[in-house]
Amino acid sequence: MADFASQSGHWYDPKTGEPRYTYVNKKGETKNATLREARKEGWVPSVTMILGLASKPALTNWMVDQGILAALTTPRIDGEPEADYLSRIKKSSKEEASKAAERGTLIHGWVQKGFEEKYTPDDADGEGFEYFASAAITIRGECGLWQWSSEKSFARDGYGGKCDLHNERYVIDIKTTSRPIDSVKVWDEHHFQLSAYRHGLGVDNARCGILYIHTDTAESRLIWVEEAELQKGFKCFMDLLSFWYHKTGIERLRQGVLEL
Repeated sequence: MADFASQSGHWYDPKTGEPRYTYVNKKGETKNATLREARKEGWVPSVTMILGLASKPALTNWMVDQGILAALTTPRIDGEPEADYLSRIKKSSKEEASKAAERGTLIHGWVQKGFEEKYTPDDADGEGFEYFASAAITIRGECGLWQWSSEKSFARDGYGGKCDLHNERYVIDIKTTSRPIDSVKVWDEHHFQLSAYRHGLGVDNARCGILYIHTDTAESRLIWVEEAELQKGFKCFMDLLSFWYHKTGIERLRQGVLEL
């Protein structure tokens, strides 16, 4: 599943809408794209990068929980300095967060593969197909029969991104969770993200929602975001985008870009 790259911290070409994850330096080495390279090439930031400027209470709470759990399961060694003990707790917490992120990326890849119709009959009994099937059944129940575009990249009005699933009527982002599927909900940052995606994709009237998939059971649930929240969310996102440009000092491409 290495092909399914995370878009976090990535850049997009405003002329083509294609992602710019890496660049080749003068030595011919492939490096991760940086702010310096983006400034030089005129690339625009990703939605995820801009959302990194906003508070995320759900994520913060989850990280606190992971830290507490790590502390409870990491016994202190006799005579161990406090700094060393805290370092071990932090390392354990980061390892759990990394495992969760890897699992989420894997599930995204399985669902993407299904919507891109890359499964074969031999894949039907595999773990990945189960997650795709759950997502597909939930989405069909909510939206009916539609063709979907998966992982479509775009760049518009000074930012870019990749949307998990969309068509002319719907925009859906996929999130994974280890919480009971009936307890999940949408947050402000989801309003920002979905509204930015639908504008960037040129489907400003699309209905938007978050599809949660349970990491262990493959249960799924689609939660729609109200139109009023999307409109408010887009204003907030554009304010964050303006702040990012002012903070970084990057000159924006003038053609086809909104003045902030």
